[in-house]
Amino acid sequence: MLITNISEAKAQLSALIEKVMSGQEVIIGKAGKPVAKLVRYELNEKPRRPGALRGKIKIADDFDELPKDIAKAFGMVDE
Repeated sequence: MLITNISEAKAQLSALIEKVMSGQEVIIGKAGKPVAKLVRYELNEKPRRPGALRGKIKIADDFDELPKDIAKAFGMVDE
């Protein structure tokens, strides 16, 4: 793991990217404290399966009805 500060990271971004591509992690710090981590991006090759949650989610019948106290708070109904 390589640790660097922001100004060095700006000046050496291409070199840091090369290190990350080879598998290293790079920690970027500000004022001596770590604030960011550069890691290699892993593309998820697994295709999405639409409908995977079908039958597992239930929406209440009154989902679109706004409670009176909330409607009143938003000025949507008169008292």
